[in-house]
Amino acid sequence: MFDEIIDTSKQEILDTVSELIKIPSVSNETGEKDKPFGDACKKALDYILKKGKELGFKTKNIDGYCGYLEFGEGKEMVGIIGHLDVVPAREEDGWTTSPFIPEIRDGKLYGRGSIDDKGPVTAALYAMKAVKESKELSKRVRLIIGLNEEKDWKCIDHYKEVEEAPTIGFSPDANFPAIYAEKGILSIQLKNSLKINGFSILDVNCNNNAINVVPKYCSIRLKKDANSKFNIDDIKAKENEKIKIIEGDDVIKIEATGIASHAAHPELGENAIKNLIKFLIENFEFDTKYLETLYEIGLFEIESPKFLGEEKIKDESGILTSNVAILEYSEEKLTIKINLRVPVNTQMEDIVKKYSELKKEFPDLEVSELKSQAPLYVKKDSYLVKTLVDIFNKKTGLNEEAIAIGGGTYARAFENCISYGLTMPGDLDMCHQVDEFVEVDKLILASKIYAEAIYELGK
Repeated sequence: MFDEIIDTSKQEILDTVSELIKIPSVSNETGEKDKPFGDACKKALDYILKKGKELGFKTKNIDGYCGYLEFGEGKEMVGIIGHLDVVPAREEDGWTTSPFIPEIRDGKLYGRGSIDDKGPVTAALYAMKAVKESKELSKRVRLIIGLNEEKDWKCIDHYKEVEEAPTIGFSPDANFPAIYAEKGILSIQLKNSLKINGFSILDVNCNNNAINVVPKYCSIRLKKDANSKFNIDDIKAKENEKIKIIEGDDVIKIEATGIASHAAHPELGENAIKNLIKFLIENFEFDTKYLETLYEIGLFEIESPKFLGEEKIKDESGILTSNVAILEYSEEKLTIKINLRVPVNTQMEDIVKKYSELKKEFPDLEVSELKSQAPLYVKKDSYLVKTLVDIFNKKTGLNEEAIAIGGGTYARAFENCISYGLTMPGDLDMCHQVDEFVEVDKLILASKIYAEAIYELGK
């Protein structure tokens, strides 16, 4: 019954996702009362709430921070927790179409947010519609919509302050068949003085890269000192496919490129910051061995950097991964911001301590913890995990088991919640990628899976 209703709604589902993609809802913390995350996020929230009201749901805008759509009666609540904010995207980064102009080709809907998380949110919305129109439940069902997931989770923090938590639920913001464990997330900042002999560092630019994205671009501008004997031609000759040198009047700009990917999967990308640092170390002289030492001890490695210990840090949830995401330079100090995904059985304070020990060699080094999120762990044989995995396998004919991931979803914001879809087993994770897309057939299939999940959890 659910399948037929969803099939009938297919074009409406695609139209809804497309309208959301058109809204460049990168979360921008404005502090304004009715739009704390900026005009675009407000527009996205207004759109989905209006759509929900048209479909017959009860809706609420929660102070501009977030909102929800709900149906049903009962003391207990099934929660579905998603988000409409997206990471930045620029056409010049290599998109074959504009990131905020949706396009369907070869059975795929392209656009920023199509898989993270506007497509999955829409799939869940129409799954709710299918259940509401055909079955009675003993619990309420609430789709909670956040607007600051890609940054600081201030939306969901506000929700928890003023609204009730779900009794049970899932976040449509990861992988099928279900996620029973999510690594801890830790962001660390290193700040230390840095000078290049014969030059003044004018600025460093990473194109406002988000800390949870492997940087695709990083540049540095250097002004040659009057008495420097440095030969620009020697550097110019060392350009390659990853490094470009732009000359000016006593100023050179060094641009490094890489491949963007989600910080939860740094192995899918190539870090432009690492490419830049390696080039600088090989071709310039510094006032200290700071950068050279960081490179040698493995700070820029993506899997369990070697200075954290001889044994790789890993457990059933996977290996510790690191993404050097942001470089900044001001007042002759270089700031390095790093995003780590920490196995569930590893204490994050132990990792912070390891970074702080770098101060033994560089006494002026400032090490600070920017943010951390505790890991999520729900037993694989729990009712919630077994139920959702069984539904997925029944709807697909597969025989998959729940998995652990390095990504962080809203599921960890509530008790008795896990992340559930939309990326299918074996599929390339397109979150935060250039040419992000969702396969149309799998979007519709996910909506049918979500409908069964809503019914089973809410009946």
